Amino acid sequence: MGRIMTDLIKSIEAPLNTNIPELMPGDSVSVHVKIVEGDRERIQEFKGTIIALSNKSNQETFTVRRIASNGIGVERTFLRRSPRIDKVVVERHGKVRRAKLFYLREKTGKKARLKEKFS
Repeated sequence: MGRIMTDLIKSIEAPLNTNIPELMPGDSVSVHVKIVEGDRERIQEFKGTIIALSNKSNQETFTVRRIASNGIGVERTFLRRSPRIDKVVVERHGKVRRAKLFYLREKTGKKARLKEKFS
């Protein structure tokens, strides 16, 4: 019974998106997302810092936060297995000591910066 159930789950599971590299909290990334406007499709870039990762098998997500105009913070959550994501480019690795960086929501300007991790 258990083996049949796992085979069934694997058959309906979405395939992994190979254009997404290994991500960590604190990474500065550029996410290229396919946007459909009417009958045209274009790629929109969303640059920001990863503040959270969620690893729940088929529903893996990562949340990217950026500061838009007038200092307004914008967060966007992406599905890791989404075919809408064209590619993710990791621009720099931030040095962080925790998994969820929600404290960055209260920080603005230079205080919201993360040190770069050189490995």
